[in-house]
Amino acid sequence: MDYEFKTTFWQDFTIADKFGIEAIKDTYNRAFNEWKDNYIYLTELVLVLNWKIWDWYKKDTNIARTYNDLWEKTDNYACNNLTGDELRYFCREVD
Repeated sequence: MDYEFKTTFWQDFTIADKFGIEAIKDTYNRAFNEWKDNYIYLTELVLVLNWKIWDWYKKDTNIARTYNDLWEKTDNYACNNLTGDELRYFCREVD
């Protein structure tokens, strides 16, 4: 990945992966609730969730499906709540 991380989301979810789906959901809830109003961090959360889908889709379909559900929820939130320059940033980064 040619991306400079701004958060610890990748590491946080990698730790949660070791403890299963409930830990992933808990990590997500804490990250989303804390950072949903920060468009840069929200964008990175969408990216990390997407990468985690790809990381798991051949190893464990239940975990991959969980990440996909969280990704859809977060992507929809971003698309419906960001506007102007924030939405342009989001679209540019996730494209």
